Amino acid sequence: MSYYFSKKLNMGFDEAIEKVTSALKSEGFGILTEIDVKETLKKKLDVDFRPYKILGACNPPFAHKALEAEDKIGMMLPCNVIVQQLDDGVEIAAVDPVASMQAVENDKLSEIASTIQKKLKSVIEGL
Repeated sequence: MSYYFSKKLNMGFDEAIEKVTSALKSEGFGILTEIDVKETLKKKLDVDFRPYKILGACNPPFAHKALEAEDKIGMMLPCNVIVQQLDDGVEIAAVDPVASMQAVENDKLSEIASTIQKKLKSVIEGL
């Protein structure tokens, strides 16, 4: 089982960030965190790296349900979505919550993960 879904887009990096953020919003997700990996690696290691951002996406109603079902699940939240510049376009990839939740044996959580999986797949496929 793969641990992510992805799609390559033929557009600029900033445009891809806007597009995925809008698509996530349409599925009820907001962006809680945004990590600029390129900037961080330059600042901390003086290393040049391609444009690469990690977006921490959260769907509050489902996050609440997950926390109610499993109090330590916050260690695996929010759902990460990456946007990275490649030689042949921009790749958007999202974590597969079903794959990431396999280690947690909780039927209620499995149902929530399946629902979020469908929403994230819909976002990626719709780009």
